[in-house]
Amino acid sequence: MEAIWKQASKLRDQVARQQQAVLKQFYGSDNVFTDETEVKQHQRLEKLYISTRAAKHFQRDIVRGVEGYIVTGSKQVEIGNKLSEDSQKYGTENTCTSGNTLSKAALAHGRARSLMEKERNNLLKALGTQVAEPLRAMVMGAPLEDARHLAQRYDRMRQEAEAQAIEVSKRQNKVRESAGNGELITKLEAAEHKLQELKSNMSILGKEAVAAMGAVEAQQQRLTLQRLIAMVESERAYHQRVLQILDQLEGEMVSERQRIEASPNLPNENVMQPPPSYEEVNGMFGSPRVDELNESIEYFLAEAIQSYRAESEVELALSAGDIVVVRKLSNNGWAEGECKGKAGWFPHAYIEKRNRVLASKVAHIF
Repeated sequence: MEAIWKQASKLRDQVARQQQAVLKQFYGSDNVFTDETEVKQHQRLEKLYISTRAAKHFQRDIVRGVEGYIVTGSKQVEIGNKLSEDSQKYGTENTCTSGNTLSKAALAHGRARSLMEKERNNLLKALGTQVAEPLRAMVMGAPLEDARHLAQRYDRMRQEAEAQAIEVSKRQNKVRESAGNGELITKLEAAEHKLQELKSNMSILGKEAVAAMGAVEAQQQRLTLQRLIAMVESERAYHQRVLQILDQLEGEMVSERQRIEASPNLPNENVMQPPPSYEEVNGMFGSPRVDELNESIEYFLAEAIQSYRAESEVELALSAGDIVVVRKLSNNGWAEGECKGKAGWFPHAYIEKRNRVLASKVAHIF
């Protein structure tokens, strides 16, 4: 008889395990709860937990990416500022005798580069304060951790209730087998009361956990989207300001290049040679040079056909219509003469020889 009872008990345990396996397949957990509301709440909480965890990892990735971008950008700012200093130093200290066009371009480039690096530095600050810091605060903040702790407490209580439900099931079997044993009935009632209490507490805690996790998820979605938009807006504003700086710089450089290209040059010559040196101006050579053999030493009057802006101390500035006493022509494209009490060199392509000049104009030569 005892062997039959053992065999029956073994069969009952086997059936109970099969029932638990079926429940696990349908409800995702080893439990004996068949309450549809509780099952939905459990599934909802699991989804929220997964969603908030993924959002937290995404926020952490953004923070790490922005921090890396800031470190790299700071190094670029440092290098750009050094380039700006070098350009402005050359533009200030350049003493080239062929003109100051490159000096002007270097100064303009240095100033523009300094402005661009200032804008880049402002962008890096904005990314740090408007993107990285708010997201880092949420990743490390209390709301997310508190909600996760509630979910974990709910999960532990659910496991405890499942274990208690199994205990109740075993005691129910024992009561049926004992044919009305009072002590077993008392223990069964206590176990059922504890199970009911656990279910009630679990339901309340589950609702709190779902509400907390739902609020955190909504905040994560909203804040992360706002910070992404702020990052895009900051970068867009940065690139727009840099584009304005570059447009202005390009305009200045192109204008200067066009001014140079528009200047008349000698036939078959693309670049005007620099004016003669100080020794040439003052006739301080010890012996005649080859190019002096081709120079004219006869003075004549000429009229400036267009304005010329002097770019060094040895050059003579001219305005269209000025009458010049030309004293020397050099075969490198320059002429030396005097106008309005000043003497110097100028491209002879800017003048035309005049056989007759009005007396009123002659009076203004010296």
